[in-house]
Amino acid sequence: MEQRELDLIERHLAGDAELKTLWEDHIRYEKLLERLETKPFRTPSEDLEVKDIKKKKLAGKTKLDALIQKYRKAEA
Repeated sequence: MEQRELDLIERHLAGDAELKTLWEDHIRYEKLLERLETKPFRTPSEDLEVKDIKKKKLAGKTKLDALIQKYRKAEA
């Protein structure tokens, strides 16, 4: 994410519960993916878990982007 987007999230995080939840989920998914993707070998179930996490992260990112756009328009 760009710094501009991160600043926008930071400004509105305390006042928007949905934004806060989406952002916390995004960070949690990144950490889980990092942990799983740095393993030298993954089991088939771990591969499925990686795919599932990526899908959830993408869905959350889409919602997060929509909220960012809303706040950008409001500040313009």
